[in-house]
Amino acid sequence: MIKKLKERWGIKSNFQIVIIFIVFGITGSVSAYFSGPLTELIIGSNSELHWSIKLLIRILVLTPIYQVLLLFFGYIFFQYKFFFNFVKKFLSFFGFGFLFRN
Repeated sequence: MIKKLKERWGIKSNFQIVIIFIVFGITGSVSAYFSGPLTELIIGSNSELHWSIKLLIRILVLTPIYQVLLLFFGYIFFQYKFFFNFVKKFLSFFGFGFLFRN
């Protein structure tokens, strides 16, 4: 399984894949930590919105935060190129590929 991931992601060493998993873990935790308060700031703490609407707003808040943090922590851990390509592929999937065209 690790061998397939390394081939698919173009990774050469097991150490690099460990660093990438660490970056994913840190990014997920930090973005989840910040998305809650930002969602409350946007909709208000006394909002009587349905839970599904709150969840949708939280996902919309979380997604860009996650992408930016992936690039930030990827840079910190010397894996910026990998995460830039990862974010570019993710955004292209959702129709924002025009942001990366020359």
